[in-house]
Amino acid sequence: MANHNQPLADRMRPINFEEFIGQDEIAGKGKLLRELILRDEVPSMIFWGPPGTGKTTLAHIVAKTTKAAFHELSATSSGLEELRKVLKSATDLLSFNGQKTVLFVDEIHRWNKAQQDALLPFVERGTIILIGATTENPSFEVNGALLSRSRVFVLKMLTPEDIKLIVRRALMDKERGLGNLEIKLEDEAENFLANVASGDARKALNALEIAVKLIGPASLRHLVDTQDKKIIISKDTVSEALQSKSLLYDRVGEEHYNIISALHKSMRGSDADAALYWLGRMLEGGEDPLYIARRLIRFAAEDVGMADPRALIQAVAAYEAAHFIGMPECDVVLAETAVYLAKAPKSNKIYEAYNCVKEDIQNLPNEPVPLHLRNAPTKLMKDLGYGKDYKYSPEYDYKEEQNYLPEKLGGRKYFG
Repeated sequence: MANHNQPLADRMRPINFEEFIGQDEIAGKGKLLRELILRDEVPSMIFWGPPGTGKTTLAHIVAKTTKAAFHELSATSSGLEELRKVLKSATDLLSFNGQKTVLFVDEIHRWNKAQQDALLPFVERGTIILIGATTENPSFEVNGALLSRSRVFVLKMLTPEDIKLIVRRALMDKERGLGNLEIKLEDEAENFLANVASGDARKALNALEIAVKLIGPASLRHLVDTQDKKIIISKDTVSEALQSKSLLYDRVGEEHYNIISALHKSMRGSDADAALYWLGRMLEGGEDPLYIARRLIRFAAEDVGMADPRALIQAVAAYEAAHFIGMPECDVVLAETAVYLAKAPKSNKIYEAYNCVKEDIQNLPNEPVPLHLRNAPTKLMKDLGYGKDYKYSPEYDYKEEQNYLPEKLGGRKYFG
C-alpha cells in the first residue's frame, strides 16, 4: 500500500521497465542498458542527464532486480565515513559470501577528489559495482580513472509527450496516484504543464499535486472519496502551482558553457532571433549580465573585427550600461547589442592574424629588436647603433621603405 504522506513524484516512481517512460534509446526493449539490468549483469555505470529524467529510478530498478547487495548514498549528505562503512560491508560480503555490492551514489559530482579516489580500488577489484548519477558532464566532474572503468549512459530530457503520459498515469493510478479523486485536467493545462516542466517528470508531478491542493478542500489532501466533488484543473491553476518556471541553466555547470556557445555561434551565423533566445535563457536563468557583456566584447573583436570596428564600441558601451544599471533594466541593452553583432558584417582576419602571431612567438626564438627601431636615450646606446638609420615616417609622407619586423621574420604577413 502506498504511503500517501510521500510526495506524488516519489509514490509514482516506476518500479520496473514496464512503468518506465522515456529514454528508449538506452532503456527500450532490447537495448543494452535494459538487457544488462534484467540479466543482473550490471557493470559500473554513470547516468548523466538533466533532473527528473530517470537516473535515480533506473538505480532503483537495479535494486529490485539484482542479487547483489544494494546501498544508496547521496553525495550531498554523505561523506567519507558513510562511504567507508559501505566499502567495509562490501569487502566482508565478497570475502565471506561471494556476494557483490551495488553502490548507487546520487549527485556523484558533488563528491571531492578524495571521496571519489576512495572508490577506485574497490571498483577496480570488483568489490563494488558503482552506479553514479550526475547532472554535470562526467568528463569534468568524475575522476578520470573512475570514469574509464565505468560505462556512461546519457539520459535526455523527457519530451512533452513523455510528461503527458506520466501525468495521466498519476491521475489514473488509484493505489499510488490520484485515481481516487475525480480530477479533470483541461487540455490546455496539460499542454502547458508538459511544456513548462522542461523534460523534468518530478517537476511536473510536484506541480500537479500542488494544483490539486490549491483547488480541492483540505479533506482532498488525504485522498478521500470525493463522490460528487469534481476537481477541474485549468492552465491558470497549473501556472500558480509552478509559480515560476525552473530554467535548465547552471551558472557553473555544463549548460552554462553550452548556452554561451550557442549564443556565440548564433551571432556568428547572423541569426538574431536565435541570439536573442540564448541571451534570454542566460539572463532569465540568473547569469551575471557582466559575464555576457564580456563575451559580447570578445565576439565583437573576434568575429566582427575590422568588417565593422564600431561593433567593439557598441559592445564596450553595453558593458558600461550593464554595469551602471544592472538587471533587469540592462536586459534590453544586451539584447540590442546581441542583435547588432548578429546583423553586423563578419571578418575574423584579426583573430586569425593574432593566432599566427602567437604561434610564431611560441615556436620561434625571441628575435632581437632591429637596431634602427630601438630606443636610444643615452650616448652609449647611440654609439652602439641604437636608432641609427631610422626613417621618421612623417618626413617621408608615411611612404618610407623600412623593415619593422626582426630580420628573420622580414616579409611575414599576418594581417596585410
